[in-house]
Amino acid sequence: MSSPDATPHGATEPAPGISAIGDDPWSIPNLTDPYPLFERMRDAGPAVWLEQYGVHAFTRFESMRELLVDHETFISSAGVGPTNLHITPNWRPQGILESDPPRHTPMRTAMTTVIAPRKMRQLRPGFDAYAGELTSALLGAGPLDLVHDVAEEFTLRVFGDAVGIGREGRRENLLSHGAMNFSYFGPDNDLHRQHVEAGAGTPEWVLANCERSVLTPDGMGAQMWELADAGLIPPEQATLLIRAMLSAGLDTTVFAITNTLLLLAQHPEQWAKVHADPSLMKFAIDEALRYESPFTSFFRTTSRDVELDGVQLPAGSKLVVFLGAANRDPRRWGDTADRFDIDRDTGGQLAFGMGIHQCVGQPISRQESQALLEELARRVESIELTSEPTLYLHNTLRSWSSVPARLTAA
Repeated sequence: MSSPDATPHGATEPAPGISAIGDDPWSIPNLTDPYPLFERMRDAGPAVWLEQYGVHAFTRFESMRELLVDHETFISSAGVGPTNLHITPNWRPQGILESDPPRHTPMRTAMTTVIAPRKMRQLRPGFDAYAGELTSALLGAGPLDLVHDVAEEFTLRVFGDAVGIGREGRRENLLSHGAMNFSYFGPDNDLHRQHVEAGAGTPEWVLANCERSVLTPDGMGAQMWELADAGLIPPEQATLLIRAMLSAGLDTTVFAITNTLLLLAQHPEQWAKVHADPSLMKFAIDEALRYESPFTSFFRTTSRDVELDGVQLPAGSKLVVFLGAANRDPRRWGDTADRFDIDRDTGGQLAFGMGIHQCVGQPISRQESQALLEELARRVESIELTSEPTLYLHNTLRSWSSVPARLTAA
């Protein structure tokens, strides 16, 4: 079976009955508070036409879920950003996120073999141990930052160790590298260029640290090279998959931890619930993923003429999906969609995507987040914000760059 191909003509105007809007979802005001625009886009119809970018945008839950599951029609190999990679070559070798079957299949198999839930549960004792060590240090530290001192500190340590890369240079390279990579999922604007400039030099550092010779022998990176030795993947893909792994379990995990802690600090009655019963933290994490989805948008391309929720899309059409809008769609979540509630049933939320391109790092991200946040829930009576959080501005990621706070020990 050959990989699906999208002919390059695509949509050049709104589909019949679809409203055109002049709003820019990637403007600084809309990135700062995207939800009023998301509401207007959802209410305008099954899709809207973004005049500035010449693409259809989908924001409703049901149509987005249908789109994500149908990987044969809505393909990724033409790029998950606005550039059609079937026409314009990518800036780097295309990895698992920008591949379709059959090329995608062995890469996905390799990733799910290494990041299998069973294997991730085996890592949990090490995660728990460092969560306890870090929490003890935090409780004796006075004022701190929930981003730098908690979410980043924990994730860089345990995930980097799990992959098997050296500790030196992680903070200086991995975070800006991830921000640069994800910025290509959105438009080429000033914000994108800022993250590209900040990430200069990091691709070389990451690839050098994914080589077999520098990885620890017991880490997930070494396991990926073992799959290459067994012929499951070509050797040249091993480095690319380890590179992908470094994003799959790092950036969005930092943001998930940050967003969960901030929301629980802003809702002390819900922190009281998880403090009384830390097993509820997994539900708080899922609700935070729904309410403030760390990964807010990306693009797909149609491989054929198709109708989605009544919208006619020609083959070769770029379209954009806003996960952050779908995860607050009242058609799916009811009248309380804009309320943070850890008692909500969040089954089916789309923060990790859906279908064959669903985030392969989900099992390790969940283990990391639960290990740290459950330990904090057990040992912290309350979280007090000491000043206003600073938003992390990015075209496709949503979180905070600084959350000053004080932890009170139980």
